[in-house]
This record gives sequence, C-alpha cells and structure tokens, in this order.
Amino acid sequence: MASEVERRIIGCLNQDARKSYREISRETGISVPAVIQTIKKLEKMGVIKGYVPVLNPEYFGFGLIAVIALRISQGKLLETQKKIAEDKRVVAVYDVTGDWDSILIGYFIDREDLNQFIKQVLSLKYIDRTVTHLVLNVVKNDPKIPI
Repeated sequence: MASEVERRIIGCLNQDARKSYREISRETGISVPAVIQTIKKLEKMGVIKGYVPVLNPEYFGFGLIAVIALRISQGKLLETQKKIAEDKRVVAVYDVTGDWDSILIGYFIDREDLNQFIKQVLSLKYIDRTVTHLVLNVVKNDPKIPI
C-alpha cells in the first residue's frame, strides 16, 4: 500500500512528469534526497513503469477510437489476447466479466483501417464474435490512476 509521501510525490508527477526533483520537493515539502530516493524505489519496484507524453491521436492521423468486445472460445483467451495486443493500433486489452470475454480499445486512421482490423481479428481461430462501438466524443480519457 502506498505511503502518504509516495502519494504526494506521484500526485506531482501526475501533474507533470517532467518536474524536477527540486520542484517536487518544493510542492510536497519533502526533502530533495527523499524525493529522489522514493522515485528511484518506485521505479525499481515497477510501480512507476515509465514516463510518456499524453498525445492527441488526431494529430497523428487516428480519427477513430473503437471499443471492441470479443467472444473467445475453447479456453484460448490469453493466447488470443496476446496475439491481438501485438497490433500497434490496440492500446488496451482487458479480461472482463459478463457476456464478453475481452474488451479492447484501439485507435484507427479511418473506417477502412478499422474494417481491415476487424476482419483480421475475426479471422483468428478462436474468435467467435465481436461487437464494435465507435467513440463519438471523448468526455474524459485520463491515464492517471486516482490516488
């Protein structure tokens, strides 16, 4: 379980991961050496897995976001999910409860790109069915966990 010090430091990094140790120290009231030590510890433990910019997908030509539900048969869930996750357009793959076995989120250039992807997925041996939902408007898409 995260300590209060860790939560305060991560809160600063969530606002801007490019902040200096000194800025984080100033904002949290935690000494610079303690900030450095805590961040290094969290990185080593795999709590902080990396630092990436938050991008606008449309700038890179991705005009469609799709949420796709999958029904996967014959106990081949993980094998099939791993295969699908290799596609660079897929940004998330989840095991879920309910009527579907898996949900994935993908970014696509246009309808033809999405169409090609769906046909590729449906051609996989253990995919029984898919349902695709197009995202019409992004109200919130925040990669930060609520700490």
